[in-house]
Amino acid sequence: MLATKLSRPLLNFSVKALNFKDPGNGFRPVQRFCFPLLSPCGSRSYASEVDQIGSRAVLITGCDSGFGFALAKHLHTKGFIVYAGCLQKDKGDGGSKDLDNMNSDRMRTVQLNVCDSKEVDRAVEQVNSSLEDPEKGLWGLVNNAGISTFGEVEFTSMDTYMEVAEVNLWGTVRTTKAFLPLIRRSKGRVVNISSMMGRMGSPARSPYCITKFGVEAFSDCLRYEMQPQGVMVSIVEPGNFIAATNLYSPERIKAIADKMWDELPEIVRKDYGRKYFDEQVSKMETYCNSGSTDTSPVIESVAHALTSTAPYTRYHPMDYYWWLRMQIMTHMPAAISDRLYVY
Repeated sequence: MLATKLSRPLLNFSVKALNFKDPGNGFRPVQRFCFPLLSPCGSRSYASEVDQIGSRAVLITGCDSGFGFALAKHLHTKGFIVYAGCLQKDKGDGGSKDLDNMNSDRMRTVQLNVCDSKEVDRAVEQVNSSLEDPEKGLWGLVNNAGISTFGEVEFTSMDTYMEVAEVNLWGTVRTTKAFLPLIRRSKGRVVNISSMMGRMGSPARSPYCITKFGVEAFSDCLRYEMQPQGVMVSIVEPGNFIAATNLYSPERIKAIADKMWDELPEIVRKDYGRKYFDEQVSKMETYCNSGSTDTSPVIESVAHALTSTAPYTRYHPMDYYWWLRMQIMTHMPAAISDRLYVY
């Protein structure tokens, strides 16, 4: 009832309907929503773009698959010189092979593990040495590399917490610090991929939420500091795109769950029981089979942040349900939002 009342002022937005299965709530007709100022549906206005895109270079992390791979190809079509950071380049696996097969002098793959300071430093050297004019710097950095997992707090090991944080949070900080001198020279852009989970918590997602909340805070602080330097910092907060990014296959979910159960302290296994544990894993399986398969809203948001003369601070590529839920959970008293969405 409350959510319905709160949504009435939003009824003047046009909504493009699509059946979307929300775990526990059945099918709901939502996919994208449009503000009157945005055109076309789900995309940003490109009324004013930066000039000379063809001479500008952008580095993207996590281009082996998912958002990063799609973004590298999209920015290449827009005319950017793209440095695609790939974790598996040295092995010849993942997206690096496909990107190299484009045989374009504007598509340059780079071996890049954001958890390895030496690899990050080598990537900086490689980019700097191959820029046409290093003194003009690097126009854009997109921190996209990330991993995810699930599990309630008592089910999640400290090793898992640290592993997720090392990639999602410290990898973002490490890579940004390394490339920032090049970005400052060009008075360019930093775009950090966060998540709606960086704005609102969720049961069984604490390892991921912690890191994305951290990315939000880091991005805000960086934006304040870089404004006098002429560098613009944007945050992209995707909704549920699990179906599009293949983060969780049934096999991966089972492997995570089996390992988690095997490593649980005996007292935790005894107190919760296998039935409860399996029920929570089943909920995650249902959630992972949901979400949009169309990554274009995310790709377009990042492209706008890199090309617009007035990029936005935050982008929200997500369907209407998640956008409204995020607004309620971040603006309403917790007692109300918890009752609506958690308890």
